[in-house]
Amino acid sequence: MENITQIRPLSDALGAEVSGVDLSHPLDNSVRASLIKAWDRYSVMVFRNQELKPEEFLRFSKYFGELEVHVLDQYLHSEYPEILIVSNVLEDSRNLGIPDAGLYWHTDLSYMAAPSRGSILYAIEVPEVDGQTLGNTLWASTAAAYEALQDNTKRRLDGMKATFSLSGRFEKVAEDGKKGVKLTKDQVNRAPDVIHPVVRTHPVTNRKCIFVNELHTSAIVGLPQAESQALLAELQAHTIQPEFVYRHSWLPGDIVIWDNVATQHIAMHDYSLPQRRLLHRTTITGDRPF
Repeated sequence: MENITQIRPLSDALGAEVSGVDLSHPLDNSVRASLIKAWDRYSVMVFRNQELKPEEFLRFSKYFGELEVHVLDQYLHSEYPEILIVSNVLEDSRNLGIPDAGLYWHTDLSYMAAPSRGSILYAIEVPEVDGQTLGNTLWASTAAAYEALQDNTKRRLDGMKATFSLSGRFEKVAEDGKKGVKLTKDQVNRAPDVIHPVVRTHPVTNRKCIFVNELHTSAIVGLPQAESQALLAELQAHTIQPEFVYRHSWLPGDIVIWDNVATQHIAMHDYSLPQRRLLHRTTITGDRPF
């Protein structure tokens, strides 16, 4: 029987480190329940020093919900399609995994009709220089950020909707001169633009969360372009203030699960080959935002 020895908060706004659990073994129901409860409370959970086979990683991931297969199918694990490979590693001059993940602040799959509830990353190879790991990931609490808004801003946002776009993601990457992946026509067709609330409600905690983000949100419905972009920029700058952010320095064997309703995240691209970065990711299905 597994025993969680400690769940230690990592910051005031979000994040907790879980110790005393080996995820390569099945977890009993009480441990699973405590992890799900902690996930809802802390939004980001860190597990260190894990060594998992793909099937063990999938078993752990499924404790938190049904898994989905990512639309970028060129980067899926060859044997386990529910695993998305995130990597800058090349094989025969081809990217082994998605190379541009996390270039901007975003919420995973917010461009889908039913955005993902959560995501899980397992670090296999982590770049480093002089003993310092590179490719850190930052998470911001969109719930804490909403709660810190002025009341008049909350009233203004009430009922507002915005357009979210996968194709717009890649247009943004290209316009900024950054190296990104190209979408196939089938991928574009599978992820047409969608309309979601600017502020969504968490399905478990009922906390209000800022849902618009700089990568996937193209415009606020009904506002002139200049006003729309100004409001989006204002909300983004507010959300990523230091008091709402947890920064994770990866080590091989780290597993991090996060809540895509209550957070945004970004990865630091401060490394390049021959510095290798290789992670496996699973995605937990979600519901239509309300």
